[in-house]
Amino acid sequence: MLKALPRILIFSLMLVFTVAANAQSEGLIAVLLPDSASSARWEADDRRFFAQAFEAAGVNYSIVNAEGDATVQISQAEQAITNGAKVILLVNLDSGSGAAIIALAREAGVAVIDYDRLTIEGEGADYYVSFDNEAVGRLQGEGLVAAVEAAGIPSPVRVAVLNGSPTDNNATLFKNGYDSVINPLFESGEWVEVDDQSVPGWDNQQALVIFEQMLTAAGGEIDAAIAANDGLAGAVAAALANQGLPYIPVTGQDATVAGIQRILAGQQSMTVYKAIKAEAEAAAALAIGLLRGEDVSGLVTGVVNNGTNDIPSVLLVPVSVTIDNIAETVIADGFRTWEEICVGEFAAFCPEEALMTMTPEAGS
Repeated sequence: MLKALPRILIFSLMLVFTVAANAQSEGLIAVLLPDSASSARWEADDRRFFAQAFEAAGVNYSIVNAEGDATVQISQAEQAITNGAKVILLVNLDSGSGAAIIALAREAGVAVIDYDRLTIEGEGADYYVSFDNEAVGRLQGEGLVAAVEAAGIPSPVRVAVLNGSPTDNNATLFKNGYDSVINPLFESGEWVEVDDQSVPGWDNQQALVIFEQMLTAAGGEIDAAIAANDGLAGAVAAALANQGLPYIPVTGQDATVAGIQRILAGQQSMTVYKAIKAEAEAAAALAIGLLRGEDVSGLVTGVVNNGTNDIPSVLLVPVSVTIDNIAETVIADGFRTWEEICVGEFAAFCPEEALMTMTPEAGS
C-alpha cells in the first residue's frame, strides 16, 4: 500500500505520526477554568488564547470549565491526572478547593500553575501567572476619583463599594488597591461611604439585587460606585435604570465588550485592561516548558507569597481604559474590535473614524 504512495506523501505521513507520538509521550496540559458567569473573559478570551498557543506548539491539551462548582473542578482535575496531565493550569473557585487540587496534583507528580488567581491555602502552586492585582485596584480607585472630578459632583460625594467574591483572593487584592486611594477621601470627609458589600461568586444577578438594595436604603442618593469588574458594573447600570435614576461614575475591570460599550454610552467610567492574550501566552509558555522538562526560570519575573511559601511568579502590568484611549489600548492590541463593539444601539456612540473602518455589514 505504502509503495503506491508518492515518497513525499509517505514522508509527510511519517512526520505527522512522529509528531503525534511525541506529543502523546510528552503528556497533557490541562486548563481548569472557573465559570462563564462571573466574567465573559474565561470562555471568550482565555480559552481561545490557550488553544492557539498550545496548537502552535503542537502539544496535547484539554480545556474544561467547572461552571462555578468547586466539586466539579476537583473531579476535572482528577480526570485530567488520569488522562495523563503533566501540568495543570488552575483558575481556582476558592482557595480551599484550589489547595485540594494542588495536593492531588503534587501526589501524582503533576506541576500546577495558579492562573490569574493565587491559591492562598496550603503550600501553594508551583508557579503563579497573573497581574499586579493591587495595581488593578489602584487604577480603579484613581479612575473613580477622576470620574467624580470630571462630573463635578460636590462634596460630600456618596460612594458605594461593590467588591468581588469573598472567596477570591484577587478580590481582596483589588480591594486593597482601591481602598488605598478612596479611604483617605472617606477619612477626610470629602467622600461618604454609603455601603461596602462583597458579591458571592462574582454573581452578576446577586450584584444587581445588592446594589438595588443599596439604592433603596440610600433613597437613591448614591453619587458614584466602585465595581470590581465589568459584570458588577453592568449590575450597577441595570439597577440605576430599573429605578429610573441617571448613570453615575462607576469603575470596572476586564475590558469586556459590554464594558467598553457602556463606557462609550456614558454608563461606565472606566475599565481595567489586563492583556489576557499576553497573560495566557505567558502561562502557556511556562506550561509548555514544564511539560518538556525545560528550564523555565528565565520566564519568572518575581515571587508572590501565598501565606505559606514564596511562589515563583510572572506578573503583568494592567492598563486603565477610558473613553479617551479605547483605540490606543484594547483596539490597537487586537483584544477588541470596533465590529464587535459598535453593534445595535451602541453604534451611535462609536467614533466616526471607527465606523469608517468597519465592514458594511458590521454595526447592523
